[in-house]
Amino acid sequence: MDPRPILKTIGITFLVFFLHISCKDQQKSAPEKDISLAVPELSFNEANRLARLPLECLQTEYPNKLNQSLQDSTHLGGPQELHPAFYGCFDWHSSVHGHWSLVSLLKQFPSLNQASTIRNKLVENISKENIIGELAYFNMEGNKSYERTYGWAWILKLAEELHTWNDPLARDLEVNLQPLIDYIVAAYVDFLPKLNYPIRVGEHSNTAFGLSMAWDYAIVMEDDTLKNAIISSVARFYENDADCPITWEPSGFDFLSPCLEEANLVRKIYGPEKFKKWLDKFLPQLKNVQFNLEPGKVSDRTDGKLVHLDGLNFSRAWCLYGIAETLPEYTHLKQIATEHINYSLPNIVDDNYSGTHWLGSFALYALNKAK
Repeated sequence: MDPRPILKTIGITFLVFFLHISCKDQQKSAPEKDISLAVPELSFNEANRLARLPLECLQTEYPNKLNQSLQDSTHLGGPQELHPAFYGCFDWHSSVHGHWSLVSLLKQFPSLNQASTIRNKLVENISKENIIGELAYFNMEGNKSYERTYGWAWILKLAEELHTWNDPLARDLEVNLQPLIDYIVAAYVDFLPKLNYPIRVGEHSNTAFGLSMAWDYAIVMEDDTLKNAIISSVARFYENDADCPITWEPSGFDFLSPCLEEANLVRKIYGPEKFKKWLDKFLPQLKNVQFNLEPGKVSDRTDGKLVHLDGLNFSRAWCLYGIAETLPEYTHLKQIATEHINYSLPNIVDDNYSGTHWLGSFALYALNKAK
């Protein structure tokens, strides 16, 4: 009997067995997700680039989206007449966070190329008279819910940024802005107990985003009344949430992630241990080092709604950085955040006003959280 066929069969069997064992060993020793991708940095040059965006629109009155609710003809007026401080950058909230961007950039880079121009524009826009005019708009019949709560959130973020800026100009602007801030804080405290259900969408009215920004302000200003209103709301809205359907995201016009914005808010309210338990029920897949989340893809940056997805990439990033900051064992999320920023950051300085009037603020906020 020829032994060669038997030896050949034994050899093949041994080879298959060896390869099987080898593959299993490789799977067991597979490295964790590579986080070597460089985290984007807010350099001096990048700061100057981002400053251009609000500078070019802060005092540009048209085009403009007023989002008005008219009671009678006396409510009619041009953007600057109705909103003497925040009339530029296409809409009220974009103007507000455009001002925030310039304050944030000046705080970090006092020698910006256009620092003098920025300071002059801040003085011109955030004057005592202009803020009184802004407050008058909110007090007009039918305007109680104006910019609730997205614009409310950004005006508090602007106030927080001014308060933490060690500059004489900031003290003057803070005083001028205070009457409007007092109104917005009181509006939050009045509104939140009446809101029976959170708004879980990827655009302006998202409740978690509005509360997250308001919480930051309340902490810095040590406003216990506002803090307690937010803590109570988080308990009612989010304490028992589980299995958030992040695979449903993004929706076509999202610039916020409903799942991640909620997680970002809750992490601020809870301590790390309590937040970790909550997150394990809410988004259990995030703890997997192989978790992946692709950036939102923008098909047409000239379309004012489709370009929202660039904003989504920035807002996802700041949420993911925040989660990793609170829970170091979630460090792998930083790479996903960085991928999101790197997808959209090169594309926000162009000739498309539909994006340039607001995206710089989102990019800056994400870069600030990447530090």
